[in-house]
Amino acid sequence: MAYTVLARRYRSQSFDDVVGQDAVAQTLKNAIDSERVAHAYLFSGTRGVGKTTMARILAKALNCLKADGPTTTPCCKCDSCVSVNNGDDIDVIEIDGASNTGVDNIRELRQNAIYRPARARFKIYIIDEVHMLSTGAFNALLKILEEPPDHVKFIFATTEPNKVLATIQSRCQCFDFSSISPPDIAKQFKMVLKKEKVKFEDDLIIALARLANGSMRDGLSLLDQLISTGAEVLTTKLLEEFIGEPNRGKMCDLAECIGDSDAAGTLEKVDELLSAGLTGSQIVDATINLMRDLMVMISTSKDSDILILTNDEKKRMSVSAAKFDVPGLIYNITTLEKLRWTIKNSDNPRALLEASMLRLGLSEHFLDVRSVMAQLKSGKAASAPAVKKNLSTRAAVPTSKPKPAAVAGSTDWQSIVTAAKIEDDYLGGLLDKAVSADFKNGNLTLVFTDGMTKGLCESEARAKRITELLSSVTGKQLTVKYQLDAAEQKNEKGVPQEKQMPQSDRQKVLDDPAVQLLQKGLDAQIIDVKEE
Repeated sequence: MAYTVLARRYRSQSFDDVVGQDAVAQTLKNAIDSERVAHAYLFSGTRGVGKTTMARILAKALNCLKADGPTTTPCCKCDSCVSVNNGDDIDVIEIDGASNTGVDNIRELRQNAIYRPARARFKIYIIDEVHMLSTGAFNALLKILEEPPDHVKFIFATTEPNKVLATIQSRCQCFDFSSISPPDIAKQFKMVLKKEKVKFEDDLIIALARLANGSMRDGLSLLDQLISTGAEVLTTKLLEEFIGEPNRGKMCDLAECIGDSDAAGTLEKVDELLSAGLTGSQIVDATINLMRDLMVMISTSKDSDILILTNDEKKRMSVSAAKFDVPGLIYNITTLEKLRWTIKNSDNPRALLEASMLRLGLSEHFLDVRSVMAQLKSGKAASAPAVKKNLSTRAAVPTSKPKPAAVAGSTDWQSIVTAAKIEDDYLGGLLDKAVSADFKNGNLTLVFTDGMTKGLCESEARAKRITELLSSVTGKQLTVKYQLDAAEQKNEKGVPQEKQMPQSDRQKVLDDPAVQLLQKGLDAQIIDVKEE
């Protein structure tokens, strides 16, 4: 006897058996009980969620020979019910919309529809993938669909309802079939495996439910494939070997190398996955799924119902999540999604995959607009988005340069300026313009030949930062004062000059957030401010 696959053998036989579509099943049962069965239905939803199964159950409910009329509990044993299950009932005609797209096919349907059913109450037409019909075929269907004979019922199924003409949809009762939840899929898998007397790991059920992606048929097909390996116990390791599902532990290793900006480690982990027989597309898909789970875990918690993870996966991913933040993960996911389509058409997918994974280690964090405005209002020049980390090898690299040992307690101005540049290159550059510095009892007087630089240093917010910087590098609590060189003061008083902007207005220009942002972004020095 020929083997029947699990997806067919365990197909739901009644409204109560249908998994994950309770609302649709209950509505149809109520319609039958109240004798308000419509002449046309449109079932829409992704693949493998029960559209055709529900259409067959409705057909059995309407035509069950053991009942006096339409029933919500078909017997599934009479000739009509058995024939509907097998798809060869003479009164329930199943048509593949993908291969019967023309006007002639619909004309033939119209001609046959006028004849009464051979033995049942209704002649029922089930058209699968109805969106594949041509526009001409749809138009040919319109009249009989609007006013069909009393003995005719239409049930349409489609994965793309947007392609079904609005004039067709308006003549039908439309039902949207939702994706089946992972817990419902897992429950069904356990029932199937127990009936098949196959031993299994609990973690395998969770992994399979995740891979099913809301489709019961897809999940049962994967389960069928695993059982056919002949293993005594079905395990997650078997799933990785025969289905090509990347090991979550190895994917976490890759993610952690990316989070640590470990170039050598990232390339090694990618090589391990490729050597295990995975394609570049599979690795990209697995990385997207992992990054998504990390994003959800950080945003909610590891015990969130949104996550479909085993206990071991939750523990391991909690470690990986510590190396990322939500903005960085959002960037990674969008970048990988673009890579998914590019890598399939690349002549050198491995190089593209490796380069992209390394690029994730340099992903930029996003700056919140409010944070930028807060920095501007506080007088701090807005910086460019911080680069996560410089991509490095496995060798440990210091995150900051050490201060020169001679600076602590020193009064050598050049040594102090050098140390200040290490801490803040911009402020250190301004201090380097001072021609002399005089230390007296914790008071530091800086002399400038350039009035503009002196004015920049004296602005309220910047002067505070300079004082903190110099106190930090010298190890002393300082008070900083600014002076203009005597010769420069004499020159300003004795030499006729162009009309100067008032100092208060000049300072307002220098302190303007837009000016500071532009100055910082261009890494420039303002040498003069003139009033036009």
